[in-house]
Amino acid sequence: MKNVIVIIDGKEVETLSGTTILEAAKNVGIRIPSLCYMNIPEIGFKNDCASCRICVVEVVGRKNLVPSCATPVIPGMIINTNTMEVLEKRKNVLELILSNHPTDCLICAKNGKCDLQNLAMEFGIRDVRFKGKIFKYRREISPSIVRDLDKCIMCRRCENMCNNIQKCEVLSAINRGFKSVVSTAFELDLDKTNCTFCGQCVAVCPVGALYEKDYTWGLVKDIANPRKRVTVQVAPAVRVALGEEFGYEPGTDVTGKLVTALKRLGFDDVFDTNYAADLTIMEEAAEFKQRLEKYINGDKNVKLPILTSCCPAWVNFIEYHYPDMLDIPSSAKSPQQMFGAVLKNIWAPARGIKRDEIINVSIMPCLAKKYEASREEFFTDGIPDVDYSISTRELAHLLKQSSIDLSKMEESEFDNPLGYSTGAGTIFGRTGGVIEAATRTLYEWMTNETLEEVNFKEMRGMESIKITEVKVGDIVLRIGIANGLSAARDILDKVKLGEEMFHAIEIMACKGGCVGGGGQPYHHGNFEKVIKRAEGLQRIDDGKIFRKSHENPYVQSLYEKYLEYPLSSEAHRILHTKYYSKKAEK
Repeated sequence: MKNVIVIIDGKEVETLSGTTILEAAKNVGIRIPSLCYMNIPEIGFKNDCASCRICVVEVVGRKNLVPSCATPVIPGMIINTNTMEVLEKRKNVLELILSNHPTDCLICAKNGKCDLQNLAMEFGIRDVRFKGKIFKYRREISPSIVRDLDKCIMCRRCENMCNNIQKCEVLSAINRGFKSVVSTAFELDLDKTNCTFCGQCVAVCPVGALYEKDYTWGLVKDIANPRKRVTVQVAPAVRVALGEEFGYEPGTDVTGKLVTALKRLGFDDVFDTNYAADLTIMEEAAEFKQRLEKYINGDKNVKLPILTSCCPAWVNFIEYHYPDMLDIPSSAKSPQQMFGAVLKNIWAPARGIKRDEIINVSIMPCLAKKYEASREEFFTDGIPDVDYSISTRELAHLLKQSSIDLSKMEESEFDNPLGYSTGAGTIFGRTGGVIEAATRTLYEWMTNETLEEVNFKEMRGMESIKITEVKVGDIVLRIGIANGLSAARDILDKVKLGEEMFHAIEIMACKGGCVGGGGQPYHHGNFEKVIKRAEGLQRIDDGKIFRKSHENPYVQSLYEKYLEYPLSSEAHRILHTKYYSKKAEK
C-alpha cells in the first residue's frame, strides 16, 4: 500500500493510503475526540460506523464537515481538526446526544468512567439547549449483566463485538429515530437468547447502557455479619490486572498486596483459585489420558477431541450452538466451581462449619462466572457452592471505597491448604495456558518420565487459532487452541465436517483468555494491556518452584485424605458436572 501526504492542522503528514483521518492524526499526536469509534487491530475489531459524529473535521474543498473515523485520506488533502466551526458543531452534536440521555449520572454504574460524561466535561457543557424525547425501556438485570437501554447512544460497539468478534449474534439495532437502541431480537432477556455472558459487550460500551451485576453490597453485609465465615478465592488473571486501578503497569503481579488488602477488608480466609486450577488439571489430564489410551487401543467409540471446560462463557456457547457435541468436553468443573465444592464439601465439614454458615466469594476477571455460580447444578440443599462472584473492577471500587490503597499494602501469603499453587495453575488465566498445564501433567503420566522442558511456547501467543503437535511417548498429539468464541466456532465446524482432527482443544471465550475478561479494568481499546497481563502471568509461572499441577503437595494431600485418586467415584461426585442442551430454549 502506497504512502500519501496530507496536511493536518498545517502540519505535513505522511501516512498509508486508506488510513482514516482520525488514525492519521492520532499517529502524529493530534487528538480528535470520538465516542462511537474504537479500533483494536490485534483482535480484528474496528467500530467506525460514524454514528455519533463527534469526530467531525473540516476538509478544505468539501461543503460539509466529515466524520474523521470513516473518511480515508487522499493525496493532498488539507484537514483542519479544531477550527471554531468544528468545535461549535461538535458541541451541538454532543448536546443533541445528551438531549435524550438520562441525567442520573450520580447513581450510574459508569459514573467517573463514562466516555460521554468525559466529553461533556471536556466541552464544558453546563446546559443542554435541546429537549429530545426520552423513551423509557425496562431495565434488565441478569445474574451477570445489567442492560439499561435508556442510556444506549447507538454507538454499535456492543453489536459489533457480539456479532463480528464473538459470533454470538445476540445484539442488533432495533426501532428508528430517537427510539433506536441496540437490543436483543424481540427485546428478549439475555438468558432467553444465545448470550454466553462473556461480558465483552460490557468491556466496550462507552456509557452505562451495559454493566456488570454488582454484588459488593451483599459482600459488605456478609462480612459485617459475625455469624458468617466469609472466605474468598482469587482467580489468576486478577492479580496481574487489579494494579492498573492503583497506578501500576498492566501485568504487574500484586498478589501479596492483594492478599493483605483482602484480609484488611475483613475476609476470614483468603484462598487462591489457582489451587483449584491445579486440581482441575488432575481431573482433566486424567480424563484426557483415559480417553487417549482407549483411542490408542482402537476403541472406535472414544470421544475425541477432549475440550477444556474451565470457561463458563464457552460452556454456555457449546450448550446453545453445538448441543450434539456435549459429550466431548471434559466433565471437570471449572476451577471456581471446584474450589467452591471442595470448600463446602470437604474443608468446612473438616472444621465443623455448617454449609449455611460459610460464604464463598470469588474474585474473577469474567462476568460469566457470576452466571456460572447461579447455575442450579452447583447448588446443594438450596445453597450454592460459590455464593457469588465479583469482578476485578468491583473489587477495585470496594477497596477504594474502604480507603485501602493497594500500593501501600505489605505483602502477605494466601492461607493454606487452599492457597498453594504451581505455575501451571497460574497460566490458566491466558489463552493456551490450560492446555499447556494439562500437557505438562499428561506427558509425565503417559510416559512415566520427567518432563524437563515444561515450556510449550508453541501454545502461547494471541493468534485466533493455534495448532500444534506434541510428541508424548509414541504418539504425536494434535492440539488446537481457540482464542475467542469466533475461533471456537471456526475450529468446531471443521471438526464436525471432518476437515480437522485433534486430540484436544482448548477454548477460551475472551480474546487473550481470562486476562481479557469482561470484568477486568477497562482497556479502552488498548489491547497491549491484555498482552502485558498475559506476560505477567507467564513471569509468575517462570518463577515458581513447582510448575506441574500434580506436584502440588496440598492437592496430593487432598486425594490421599478424601478423594483417593483422580476420576474416583468421590472425585466425580464433587469435582465433575454435566452439560445441558439449551437449543430448545431459544
